[in-house]
Amino acid sequence: MKFLSLLAALLIEQVRPLRHDNAVYAAYVRYLHTLERQLNAGQYMNGIVAWVLAVLPVVVAAVAVYHLLDAVSPLLAWAWNMAVLYLTMGFRQFSHYFREIAYGLREGDLERAREHLGRWRGASAAELTGPEVARVSIELALVGAHRHVFGPIAGFIVFGPGGALLYRLSEMAAEAWRVRGAESVEFARFAERFFFWYDWLPARLTAASFAIVGNFEDAVYCWRTQAASWVHGAYGTLLASGGGALGVRLGDPLHNAAGIEYRPELGLGDEADVDYMQSTIGLIWRALVLWMFLIFVVTVAHSLG
Repeated sequence: MKFLSLLAALLIEQVRPLRHDNAVYAAYVRYLHTLERQLNAGQYMNGIVAWVLAVLPVVVAAVAVYHLLDAVSPLLAWAWNMAVLYLTMGFRQFSHYFREIAYGLREGDLERAREHLGRWRGASAAELTGPEVARVSIELALVGAHRHVFGPIAGFIVFGPGGALLYRLSEMAAEAWRVRGAESVEFARFAERFFFWYDWLPARLTAASFAIVGNFEDAVYCWRTQAASWVHGAYGTLLASGGGALGVRLGDPLHNAAGIEYRPELGLGDEADVDYMQSTIGLIWRALVLWMFLIFVVTVAHSLG
């Protein structure tokens, strides 16, 4: 059941992709900002209350609907799983940026590549060199693949549709309430910590799959020696493993309007370029095939008793 739901959702998403700025996500983000305006008094407990109101009712409703449909017909429950997965995961929520950046770099149109990268990361990329554009794009693709594909799959496999929704909604709440001033530190703390711990194991499973389908020895070496230096622990794990698996240097300083942004080194090997961007796509797809194969094997073993 779970394997078929995942397969169907992935196929539908390839045919009719759900953009990251779709109406459902936009409405939910507006709801999150409304809760923040109404409840943010700068206290930790305010953040817990807002998170409970934002996340738990939707997750509980999704689980209840699944069980009601399953009692009527397993086929209806399967369709519900597929619908939830379609809303919570998908490559195409970020791949159009990656594709446009790669096209710009391959055609020698650096301004086009910078423009699309700036839209993707929500910050200007006007000062970045060509290799820096490729490097940041690879970083965003590795993290995006985890956030939009592997993370929701992990939640779904363990907890069903409620797990996938819990992953997506808690991630969106943490992003929407990310600290933007002193008054938001305590309010955002619970959402950020909850998602950190909920994503702790999925992030490491994704990093491990990058290592398995890429250069295993270099990926493990980078994971062990470099991941802890990155400011965001989960990102460091994913990028160190991904960079080592690809044989490309990530992290490192970037040019921006204020000068040089210094960042730790991640990965090993050559400078990033458009060819490594293409290799990144291959790495992500091989990792997904690995996950689907393992899920299929477990599903068959379970069905055979």
